[in-house]
Amino acid sequence: KNKNLGGGGGYLTNRGGMNYDLDDEGYELSLVGEGYIGKLCLNLDELLDPLRIHLMPCLSDAVFVGALGGAAKRIEVAIRRTQFTALGALTLDSDIRYLLNYAKERVNAVELKSNVGLQSRCQPLARLMQISMLMSVDDLEDVLDLILSMKKRSTESAAANAALVGASGRSGGGLSGSRWDLSNEDVKVFLNLRVDFEGRKVNELFHSTEKE
Repeated sequence: KNKNLGGGGGYLTNRGGMNYDLDDEGYELSLVGEGYIGKLCLNLDELLDPLRIHLMPCLSDAVFVGALGGAAKRIEVAIRRTQFTALGALTLDSDIRYLLNYAKERVNAVELKSNVGLQSRCQPLARLMQISMLMSVDDLEDVLDLILSMKKRSTESAAANAALVGASGRSGGGLSGSRWDLSNEDVKVFLNLRVDFEGRKVNELFHSTEKE
């Protein structure tokens, strides 16, 4: 396994909270500093490796994915208490992709080594990916297109999986692609964390769609 896990750009404040309220200088520092995601990955290895080496591959994966899901839920809770600049949102997206790639290196099952497979098995991680994509939009006008695109992709993936099951007579293993899991209320909460987005415009955006 690759133990070189010094990456992960987002970093912690002196009080232990996340810091994604980054200006240009803070963003540059985040690129060269050791972030909390890298430390989290190291901690997961130190905690789980002594146990996983004694387990069958499928059980080892189950233990790892369970721990990963627990960590992802705690990250989401912390995100909800954090403010973001546009640069901070880009850093979050990089951090969550780093976590995803780390996880794909640690699992044994081939079907879990793809983005779709792993996110389908670990819904809290899929939520983090969706949150990071949402937070990284350049403009509020891009939000609805992003959500529609993700929902369409999920529907097409589910249809393809159903066709595969019908043709082979075998289950697709539940790897039909992660659904869009964020409610409109979730979306508003996360978009309002962006310091450059006006809360009034965020709420008006969804108010107009709910009327339709």
